[in-house]
Amino acid sequence: MKTVTIYSTPTCHFCHMARDFFNEKGISYIDHDVAADGAKRQEMIQMTGQLGVPVIVIDGDIMVGFDRARIADKLGIAA
Repeated sequence: MKTVTIYSTPTCHFCHMARDFFNEKGISYIDHDVAADGAKRQEMIQMTGQLGVPVIVIDGDIMVGFDRARIADKLGIAA
């Protein structure tokens, strides 16, 4: 099982889409609310150099934004 982490905010539409995708596919993930957690927000900025969410990390591979096909490919599942 791959480690999946998402850095998100409660009001981000694409963050909701990513979480819905993970839930629909039965993928366990860690969700960091960067609107409420300043330390995780700084961690995300250091990783990406920007404030854009979602930031999705799959086994160390960092992706900014929600790209269903790319995420599915990284997880080895159907999109």
